[in-house]
Amino acid sequence: MSSRALLLVNRHARQGEKGISKAIQYLKTLGFDLIEESTEDAKHLAEVILRYQHQVDLVIIGGGDGTLNAAVDGLVKTQLPLGILPLGTANDLARTLGIPNSLNEACKIIGYRNSHRIDLGWVNGKHFFNVASLGLSVKITQRLTKEVKRRWGIFAYAATALQVILEARPFTAEILINGESVRVKTLQIAVGNGRYYGGGMAVADDATIDDQRLDLYSLEIKNWWEIILLLPAMQQGRHIHWKSVRSLQGEEIKVYTRKPRPINTDGEITTYTPAHFRVIPKAIAVLVPPEIRS
Repeated sequence: MSSRALLLVNRHARQGEKGISKAIQYLKTLGFDLIEESTEDAKHLAEVILRYQHQVDLVIIGGGDGTLNAAVDGLVKTQLPLGILPLGTANDLARTLGIPNSLNEACKIIGYRNSHRIDLGWVNGKHFFNVASLGLSVKITQRLTKEVKRRWGIFAYAATALQVILEARPFTAEILINGESVRVKTLQIAVGNGRYYGGGMAVADDATIDDQRLDLYSLEIKNWWEIILLLPAMQQGRHIHWKSVRSLQGEEIKVYTRKPRPINTDGEITTYTPAHFRVIPKAIAVLVPPEIRS
C-alpha cells in the first residue's frame, strides 16, 4: 500500500543526522512516497504542513518534543495523521505512545499505519502534547541550551535540574478547577495532557494521552532536599500521593499569579500567566504500535 508522506526532519536535533538516511530508505521500502522538506526555524513547520496538506496522506516528523510541538498547529488544522521518528534528547511523546528510540523500529510502527486519536492540551491558545508548567521547569528550560542537550543528552536534564533546585524559591498562585479556588505556595505547577515529560518523569501514575482530562500537580515542599527524595517517585508518577504534592484533575483549569510567570509547553517557553488550560479530546491522529487500538 503506497502512501504519500511529508517528511520533516529537524537536523539540529541531537540525533538529527545520525541514521536518518537509512530511515528514509527504509520508509521507502515500506511503501512511502516521501516529499522531504526541512526548515532552519522550527516555527515554520506548521506553515510547511499547511502548504502540502492537499498533496500528502500523512506527515512524518523527525525530531524531539520541541519539534513536534512546533508542528502541532499545522496537524490540528489539516487533520493529517502524524508519524514520529524520535530524534530528540527526551522524546517524551514517543515514550508515552510506546514508540522506541530505535529509528528502525519507529519506521516499522509508521509502516503498520495503525492510527490512534490522542488528546491535546491547550493553554492561552497554544496546543501541547505532554506537559505545560511554571516554576522549576521553566528555569531548567532557560538553562538547558541546545549545546548542553546535544553534548550530554538525557543527563543534561538531571544536572541542570539539580542546579535549579538548589536555588529554588516558592511562589504563590491561585488555581481554579472544577468550580473551586485553591491558593498554594509552590515551587512548581505542572499540567499534564500526556504521561511523560522532562526526560521520562510521569505526571501521574494513571495518566494517559487519551483519557480526556488534565492532571495537575503542585510541588509544595518546604526544603529543597525533599525534591531529591521525591525524584524516584516522580519517575513512576507516584509523587502525587505524597503529602507535599497537591494533585488535581479536570478538563479545564485556570492559574493566576501575582505577576506574569513564563509557562513551558513541551520544553519551550510559549506563554505567561494568567493561564487558561483546556483538554482537547481526540484532537489529532498519530501512528502508534499495533497493540494500541482506537
